Amino acid sequence: MLQNIQELYGDRLAATDGDIGHVNDFYFDDRTWVVRYLVADTGSWLSERLVLLSPHAFGHLDPDLDLVTVKLTRKQIENSPPIDAHRTVSRQFEQDYYQYYGWPAYWDGEGILGAAGFPVVATASEKKQTIHQGHNQRDDLHLRSTKEVTGYEIQASDGTIGVVKSFMVDGKSWAIGDLVVEAGHWYSGKEVLIAPSKIRRVSYDESKVFVNLTKSDIQRTAKDDVVKSRV
Repeated sequence: MLQNIQELYGDRLAATDGDIGHVNDFYFDDRTWVVRYLVADTGSWLSERLVLLSPHAFGHLDPDLDLVTVKLTRKQIENSPPIDAHRTVSRQFEQDYYQYYGWPAYWDGEGILGAAGFPVVATASEKKQTIHQGHNQRDDLHLRSTKEVTGYEIQASDGTIGVVKSFMVDGKSWAIGDLVVEAGHWYSGKEVLIAPSKIRRVSYDESKVFVNLTKSDIQRTAKDDVVKSRV
């Protein structure tokens, strides 16, 4: 079942032995369109470092209590490989991080597992990038914040469709099923759901998402009495 990722922002995070903060953001891979990390706001507890939680650690999502349980102890999280709050996520950090927790790395290619044992298949380019040592700046380029991309313009082949409003995510596999797009005046400000398969590329320099669609493609999928249409 897909869930609007905005509804998770601010949810309380509970480790096995106490609270650790709340959900601040998510990092996703714009090649595979899978959430790779939850970004935790730990308040004054670990305020000087960026605390990332892999979907491997996620337990139960309780929307009624606005709660995400984490299958780790506070000490495990505190002793995990640190990353400065102002640095990007390097592959070297990820290697240390996954080794520390003993989780299968998502970039290894063979039988990659997402949360709850659901398979997430890597691309050929991901597999090639596993064979190197140390920090490679290029490894950071495809790991992006959902909050950062929110507000990006959606560029169709015949003009701007609207802006990214949110993401619909599967709470088990943590794959992104759709981008929620707020259309412009040309489409009465309706919300449109665009599948990642329709996305050609994301330009962070231009703050735009380019899609293999036209405005007519979107209009053909919708009915007059439907506010949201999927393309």
